[in-house]
Order: sequence, then structure tokens, then C-alpha cells
Amino acid sequence: MNAELHTLTGAYALHALSDDEREEFERHLGDCEACTQEVRELTATAARLGLAVSVTPPPEMKAAALRRISTVRQEPPVAPAPARPVAARFRGRRMARFALAACMAVTAGSAGVAVWQHQSADDAQQQARAAQQQSEQLAGVLAAPDAKATTGQLAGGASGTLVVAHSKNQAVFVASSMPKPPSGKVYQLWFNDAGTMRSAGLMDPSQTTEAVLLSGPVDKASGMGITVEPSGGSPAPTSAPLALMNFATA
Repeated sequence: MNAELHTLTGAYALHALSDDEREEFERHLGDCEACTQEVRELTATAARLGLAVSVTPPPEMKAAALRRISTVRQEPPVAPAPARPVAARFRGRRMARFALAACMAVTAGSAGVAVWQHQSADDAQQQARAAQQQSEQLAGVLAAPDAKATTGQLAGGASGTLVVAHSKNQAVFVASSMPKPPSGKVYQLWFNDAGTMRSAGLMDPSQTTEAVLLSGPVDKASGMGITVEPSGGSPAPTSAPLALMNFATA
């Protein structure tokens, strides 16, 4: 298997590959669970980093960029060597993309070395497609013009940011430094519908930093809560909420 493909996880998570590169890398994901997991983690990290830059650019930025286009000299094209192998096509970008992936992993504090269990290629491809679809929805919420964020401190020194975009009827929760739940337990998220809690999905118990697209529509919910539930989740909360956060209104 082409070892160069293992260095493209960061670029894939940021949609920075060409169509041909993306197709080849997605075929690689079908055989590599390690890259599938790393893409999932880097995608969540990219969404979390997006919160730091999710501001509306000033109107004069476009005009300034157009002015600078006419003053920056474009480098001449370089003719590719004939019959250049796939590995060579990727080599020029390898170090920059590897550095990007490494920086993202350090920032998130969640990417590391793991022991991977073999899965079928079809299963891995399904996971990759599901992760990509979720990342696109998550990024859409964060980039929505009406996205509003609420940030607060949680128990155990953790912090959380709740982002809602009513135009998409969706919300995202980003947790940082979350303590791992007790063995056999999981953090479950809930929409707060006028005091009635509606399940909004589970957090990954192995992650301390995670961006989660809440399951289901926001509708008339005023915020969300977090409880500790048995592995697999519960149809209704079985414990007092660890935190309650309201959606920002302005």
C-alpha cells in the first residue's frame, strides 16, 4: 500500500484534496482503519478550531483582496514529468500537510497512537462517508450567518461551547478537557424543550475534546443538558444534569 497516502488525513479533513486525490484517498480509507479514525478526529478538531475564526469578515476585505491580486506575481506553471507515479504527485505536498495534521492533533490533544482492530473494507468506507457527511453538516452550522454561540465552564474543569443555527434547525456542542465518564457510562446530550428533555445523541467516552452535531432538529428547544447514562444511552435522563446551557439569543 502507498505509504504516502497516510500523510493526507489532515488535507482530506479540510477538503484540500483535488477530486482525483480525494477518490484515491477514499479508496485507501477502505483498507485503513487507522486513517479512518484519524480523519474523524481531525474533522472534529477542525470544527472546534473553526469556532475561533467564525466571525463575519469586514466589507472592505473583498476589495483589498481584489486590489492585491493585480500586484502579486503568479508563478509560472511547472510541466509535470511524464508517467509520474501517484507517490510523486503527493510528495510535493507531503510535509506541509503532515505538519498541518500534526498541529491539529496537538491542538485537540486527542490524536495519538492506538492499536487498530481489522474491519471489512465496506464497513470502513461507510464510516468514512458517515464521518464526512457529519463534518459537512457540522461545518455548515458553524458557518451559518445566524450561528450564535454560548460558552460556559462545566464540572471538573471542562469547558463547553454550544452553537445554534436556527436557519439550519441544528446545533453543535464542542467540549474541551472533558473528564472521561465512569466505566460502563457515557455522556448523553439532551435538547431542553421547556423542561422536557429530548435525546440529542451521545458523546464518545474515549474523547476528552470533541465536537458533536446534536442529533435531531432544534425546533423550539431553548438549550441543552448533559447527563451521565448507561452505555448506549437512555430514552430519558436517569441522573441529574451535569450542565444546562441555553442557546444564545443575541
